[in-house]
Amino acid sequence: MSVVSKDNAEHYIWGERCDGWHLVKSPTLSVIQERVPSGCSEVRHLHQKAEQFFFVLSGIATLEVSGETYTLYPHQGKHVPAGAPHQLRNESTEDLIFTVTSTPPSHGDRIEQNK
Repeated sequence: MSVVSKDNAEHYIWGERCDGWHLVKSPTLSVIQERVPSGCSEVRHLHQKAEQFFFVLSGIATLEVSGETYTLYPHQGKHVPAGAPHQLRNESTEDLIFTVTSTPPSHGDRIEQNK
């Protein structure tokens, strides 16, 4: 097994200008590092089966979970249970870099929500 980093991980682009790197992509676990530029956000959604943990590496995340808003600073994280509507935003002036860990993987388990 080789050491993984964003330099050798599978990369993808989401939204208009956001980046993701699959650090772990297995049938039971997903760990992704993401970059969200200032002013960008994900759409509000939930996962029926996957629970997730968001952990900020740099920047400031605004994470709304089930109608409650949390501000996450570097080296802080928040657990999002399965079934909880949530939305991550970058309302700061610098890039937001974070990891999101999902078990089981959240791909194909997403339902978009209206506010």
